[in-house]
Amino acid sequence: MRQYSLLIGIGILAVALVAVGLLLRPQGQFRGSLLDPPIPAPDFSLTQANGETFTLSAQKEKIVLLFFGYTYCPDVCPTTLADLAQVMKRLGRQSERVRVVFISVDPQRDTPERAQSYAAAFDPSFIGLSGTEADLQPVWNAYGVYRLVRDSESRGSDYLVDHSARVYLIDGKGNLRLTYSFGTPVEDLENDLRLILREK
Repeated sequence: MRQYSLLIGIGILAVALVAVGLLLRPQGQFRGSLLDPPIPAPDFSLTQANGETFTLSAQKEKIVLLFFGYTYCPDVCPTTLADLAQVMKRLGRQSERVRVVFISVDPQRDTPERAQSYAAAFDPSFIGLSGTEADLQPVWNAYGVYRLVRDSESRGSDYLVDHSARVYLIDGKGNLRLTYSFGTPVEDLENDLRLILREK
């Protein structure tokens, strides 16, 4: 009985320590990798599935969360987009001021239509973009995106693409403000978006 009470006491103490840690966590501070000073986000234009042109600089007053991936990705891409969908839900009506943009690193398989359908499956507001390799290469270069197609010749259409997995946060003035590594907690993304949304 005494051992049982001890285990309960240890469990309560552990919960209390976690709660205190969360309370003591700095509030009002960015949790992503901050670019200080911010830099102008490289502009780009790509044709959407509906035939319209998406231009980054035209997203005035919108916060853009930019992510590069591919629709056949087995893990990183669906996990990241699912996390971003959670963030949008947490923001509620404020999510109307945020655009999540998914850009393919696999133009051989990802048409604009497929990229859009894939992104929208996580949240109807998400924008999926693709194009030819010639269209996309300048965008990948501008954002320092790493991309390596593995064994495409021997495996036909069943191949993997190694790629960098950062999320880029671009503010309403078109400045690249923060980046996030794969696995960044949803709470951290939400925190930073709320801070940016409060800015005039």
